[in-house]
Amino acid sequence: MGIPKTPLAVRLIVGVLAASEELCVQARQKLRERFGEVDLEMKPIPFDHTNYYEDELGKTPLRSFLSFEKKIEREAIAGIKLETNEMEKIWNRQVNLDPGYMTLGQFFLATTKDQRHRVYLGQGIFAEVTLYFENGHFHPFDWTYPDYKSKTYINFLEKARERLAYQIATGHPYRLRAKIC
Repeated sequence: MGIPKTPLAVRLIVGVLAASEELCVQARQKLRERFGEVDLEMKPIPFDHTNYYEDELGKTPLRSFLSFEKKIEREAIAGIKLETNEMEKIWNRQVNLDPGYMTLGQFFLATTKDQRHRVYLGQGIFAEVTLYFENGHFHPFDWTYPDYKSKTYINFLEKARERLAYQIATGHPYRLRAKIC
């Protein structure tokens, strides 16, 4: 019989999809106020993987990612998704926030949408294992969103994983903060 134990805390990662660079900056500030120091940031890049967000974000939205220094408990992600949904209202949905968390072996996204490969967490929120880590790299599943399969996203997430591994091994945050890649 296995003995239940509390898993290690995880790295909070938030994807920011915004109508403009100024909105990316505003979202970063709001997220930083709530979740603490950003230790790794992906500069905004054009998001051209789908036109799903065109009505709210226009034809040329920007994607960035933020990795937060302070670790979270895994079960906190449902509440964080609800909070980020509320934050989106500040910008009249011209900003879309996609929180997730990273372990050393996986990257999960929180979502309000149910699918066969998602697990219900409570409060109307589901978790999707989006990427798995094997042989030194993150890899997608068949259901992984096309943008999360991109080399740019995976490179960012692998850098965030390096920082998480360092933090787990030493008990201290990575020494170089707020690196922008």
